Amino acid sequence: MPQDNFDALERELLDEILSICQFKGPLPDDFGLDSPLIGPDSPLGMDSLDAVEVIFVVQKKYGARVDAEKMGRKIMRSLNTLAQFVREYGEKE
Repeated sequence: MPQDNFDALERELLDEILSICQFKGPLPDDFGLDSPLIGPDSPLGMDSLDAVEVIFVVQKKYGARVDAEKMGRKIMRSLNTLAQFVREYGEKE
């Protein structure tokens, strides 16, 4: 199962996403760091409103500011891109 390779931040972000999306049921076995978060190929069923909520939580919880819609799309491409953004731009604890 690819989720076994997730670090603490990736798991935390995934938990936030699943909560926001009100995702029911287990994740697909092939869900990994580079699986799409939004769009028709997303196993999570996220839409743009869910993405806005996730970005809001990331900004509030981690202090990582998203300044433009285009940047938000890039960040929300996958769990990997979201975690990289938080690591690079989030407030260090």
